[in-house]
Amino acid sequence: MASAKSIMEITPAEWLAALGLSADQAPDAVIVEGSWWRQQRTDWRLSYLSDVDELRFPDIFVGRWRDKRIAFCCAYGAPRTVEVAHLFALLGAKLVVQIGTCGGLQPRLRPGDVILPQVAIARDGVAHLYGAVEAALASPDWSAKAEAALLEREHRVHQGTHLTWSSIFAQDQKLIESWHKADYLSVDMETATTFAVAGYFGAPAISMLVVWDDLMRGKSFLDPLTADEQAALDRGNKDVYEVALQLTELLD
Repeated sequence: MASAKSIMEITPAEWLAALGLSADQAPDAVIVEGSWWRQQRTDWRLSYLSDVDELRFPDIFVGRWRDKRIAFCCAYGAPRTVEVAHLFALLGAKLVVQIGTCGGLQPRLRPGDVILPQVAIARDGVAHLYGAVEAALASPDWSAKAEAALLEREHRVHQGTHLTWSSIFAQDQKLIESWHKADYLSVDMETATTFAVAGYFGAPAISMLVVWDDLMRGKSFLDPLTADEQAALDRGNKDVYEVALQLTELLD
């Protein structure tokens, strides 16, 4: 009788077979996006890539950007994000990129600004399982490259400490105020997970998040934006993905 094996013990060769990939088809990089709007985001992001295939696991795609193979998945929340980051970091991805939107926790932030977390406080419920008990870190070198590319596109960019929380619903104004006082820039539901899992497997990771919710003024994604704010948000959502692809061109 074969001995029992946990998911953590499945080998890269076994995952490649399960995904229907050969070793030379393993992606060079993976881009994970946290969004409710799965179909809209997936169609939009895949339109940049060529030779796109959906893998045997649903909603995970691999395509080509110039000479690089890119995996993309719209994964909302830590429980789904961990699976995508685990698969491709284990398979040797040279860069793991988290994109999406976030809530702003400091009054200087405006909708459309881009946050580049350097430290992600891990309150997601998953990161600690990959060794990031309190916080997980971005790759400083790749973050610097991302910042340069975003500044070239004339974005307002902020680096610092970010919070990854477990639920967009389970937060009240008192909690938000405590996050503000702790000097956290922003909050999302995926970044610490992505950083922790990538780090566990030795892959560099960054996150580029576009400010949407203005939490210090009590405004959530349900509140309408001005025309200028909406245009800035839309441009940010476009550019963080384009910059992610641009960074993959720098991979060996």
